[in-house]
Formats: sequence, C-alpha cells, structure tokens
Amino acid sequence: MLAPLHKQQLLQLAGESIKKGLCGETLSVRATSYPEPLRVLRATFVTLHVDASLRGCIGTLEARKALVQDVASNAFSAAFRDPRFSALTWTEYERLDIHISVLSLPEPLQFSSEDELLAQLRPRVDGLIIEEGYNRGTFLPSVWEQLPDPREFLRQLKRKAGLSPDYWSSRIRVQRYTTESIP
Repeated sequence: MLAPLHKQQLLQLAGESIKKGLCGETLSVRATSYPEPLRVLRATFVTLHVDASLRGCIGTLEARKALVQDVASNAFSAAFRDPRFSALTWTEYERLDIHISVLSLPEPLQFSSEDELLAQLRPRVDGLIIEEGYNRGTFLPSVWEQLPDPREFLRQLKRKAGLSPDYWSSRIRVQRYTTESIP
C-alpha cells in the first residue's frame, strides 16, 4: 500500500508527463529523485477520462521499470498513443481525470475447465490476463463495473484477446492480479 503522499506524487507526475507531451516534449524521470516506495519495479495502467468519458488507457503487465517511470510513460502513452483516440488537447487537459492502477504480481490460475476457472474468479477484485498462443488480453478489476457476471467478463476478455467468446482449449493460460487504485 502506498502512502497518500506517494499517491499524490504519482498523480502529479502523470499530469506533468501529459503537460510535457502537450508541449511536444517527453518528461525525463530520474527514479533516484523519488522516495524508495516509488522506485520499486511495478507495472501500472493509466486511465484518462474527460467529462466522465474514457479518453485513453495504456499500461504494462510486467514490472520492468521503476514505478515513477512506468506511470510517466503510461500517462504519456494514454494521452497521445492510445490508438482508439486522437492525441489529447489542451482544452481536454483542463477537464482531465487521471486514474492510476498499480498492479500486483500476476498469479497463475490452475483449472481444467472453463467452469473451474469461473469458480475461482473474484468479481470486483481480480484483474485477469488471458493467453492462448499469440493471443493475449487483460481486463483491470474496474471492468467488473461494466461486466459484473463472471461468464460474460470472461467471454468479453476472450474477445479482447482476439479469440471467439465461446473459445476453449486446454492451452489457455489465465493469471489474476489485483490493483491499488489512485485516486
């Protein structure tokens, strides 16, 4: 768990990264300039909303950078590189709501059938990563708000991963994770 001060620092950092991007620059982040809890390797997602509508969401599933660097990079990417949206504008920035999800380490789930997998899911708690060959997709725990039924959650996650919603194979791998949400 991050202290309130550290959460605030991450939100400010995400905002600074986006501001730099609006000026045509990239924010350079030196992890050593931040307190130890913000220097640990962590995977994050940054989700942007403008007037309560999704405006961008980009993240990482593997912890490869210091928390502060991952947040700055994902904030920039959510604002300017999410392929679903055009680049964020200054006008939108003034109405921007930034949400950061800090991921726990993914935990592989063991199952022999889809029903067995469904029985292990914890709605509103678990984020899931599904993999089958080159197909891969994830849903953050917050997606349970739109898809509260575990079976439909899994069906839509398969679709996101490029699989048929009814697809099943003994080669499917699923991992779960939790998130610490900021704010």
